[in-house]
Amino acid sequence: MKRLLSDRSLFAVLIAASVALTACGGGGGGGGETSDSPPVNHVAPARPASAPSAASPDTAADPPRTPSVPSGNEPGSGTGISGNDQNPTGKNDGDKHDGNKTDDKPPPTPVAVNSVPIVIDNGVGRVVNMPYVSVTFCVPGTQAESQCATVDHMLLDTGSVGVRVMSTALGAALASNLPAQTGAANDKAGNAPLAECATFASGYTWGAIRRADISMGGETANAIPIQLLGDNANPTTPSECVARGSAAMNTVEALGANGIVGIGHLASDYPDAADRVLSPLYYYCPTSSSCTPARVPHDKQTANPIAAFATDNNGTIVRLPTLPPLGRASVTGELIFGIGTRANNALPSWPTFLAVSDRGAFTSSYKDRSMTSIIDSGSNALFFPDATLPVLAGWYAPAAVQNLGATMMSNTGNVQSTIAFSIANAQNLFGLGYAAHDNLGAPASGMFIWGLPFFYGRNVYTALSGVQAGTQMGPYVAF
Repeated sequence: MKRLLSDRSLFAVLIAASVALTACGGGGGGGGETSDSPPVNHVAPARPASAPSAASPDTAADPPRTPSVPSGNEPGSGTGISGNDQNPTGKNDGDKHDGNKTDDKPPPTPVAVNSVPIVIDNGVGRVVNMPYVSVTFCVPGTQAESQCATVDHMLLDTGSVGVRVMSTALGAALASNLPAQTGAANDKAGNAPLAECATFASGYTWGAIRRADISMGGETANAIPIQLLGDNANPTTPSECVARGSAAMNTVEALGANGIVGIGHLASDYPDAADRVLSPLYYYCPTSSSCTPARVPHDKQTANPIAAFATDNNGTIVRLPTLPPLGRASVTGELIFGIGTRANNALPSWPTFLAVSDRGAFTSSYKDRSMTSIIDSGSNALFFPDATLPVLAGWYAPAAVQNLGATMMSNTGNVQSTIAFSIANAQNLFGLGYAAHDNLGAPASGMFIWGLPFFYGRNVYTALSGVQAGTQMGPYVAF
């Protein structure tokens, strides 16, 4: 993850995939990765970044639509029923109706249970290209209102795995009532609470592992392990965690969000941690001031909520609208759960399939240079190396808009897709104060990160590893 600040105090949080690749350049200091180190959740340089490829409307599998609005009722289409006085019954205004009847308007179309809105706005500081969703957290098995909290502005990240939430966003009472996760394989007593250091290229998160029921839309992941950020259960961050991360991101201000919803390709965030200690990563903590590196079984690791749903649990679709050249002040999109499980999540007739690694890696070729690549909603720009583009305050800032292209190559077969994108002068766009831009970019070394700009104007499918998702077995990304 990378938080980047411009001279206009624009947050730029970049949560790229947990990619175990040396091409990512390591994360947040601490030197190269070793076989006993967890992969770093990579994000690019220390600057704001947010550049989607300029996706043309005809590349979208289906026209992007506003979340929870059925086809044909998009805002501005003139066919919606909310907030107007349309009378589809055909009766004139002079007709008398029983006050208990509502036949003067059709009932609202039910919201799909496997759908939630995505919002990109400035709701948490002046943020660029940050996709947010709302999540309801409950004490496991409890439905009482006092035992639940709905938290908005949770960063939606297809490039990492696991739910991480600020303790302050839940409130002290609920946070303290979430049961501690125990069960480290090397904890002889077996009852010490677990904690996690999740490292990103721009910093780290530290906090206790708790269990919670996680609900989005009509879907619930029951009693899954989550990371609680900024709590006081283990106030002392392990030194090796601090050494690997450039900055602590345990506050809303530091993260630019109330938490993270990691919905990448894996069911748990670090499967290798079940077999050996990966430092810094998981710890068991017999006391609040003593924590020991831990081996943690898969079912006790921070979990992908999608994989834990009872249905619609094989992947996700992110749908965002196209943007005008200058961007938009805010954007509403849609997160769909499941691929090929319902009428609203079918694959298009001729999608582009990219077979990827368990952590989303494939290859992109840009200007005759091939490099490791990921598609990641948590990265707020297109990050790629190009010494010919001028850089200002960490962003690409060409004098005129640059129309460029790169080729994505699947890990299997010979599938290739050439993607056109534009790079504008970031500083000029920032002056508008908008939250959404599809033509922002920033330098990266040795890697091409297709961040949120790639998602605008597309339906992007992220399939979980080892499960059938539509016509293909995951992991893959399709669009």
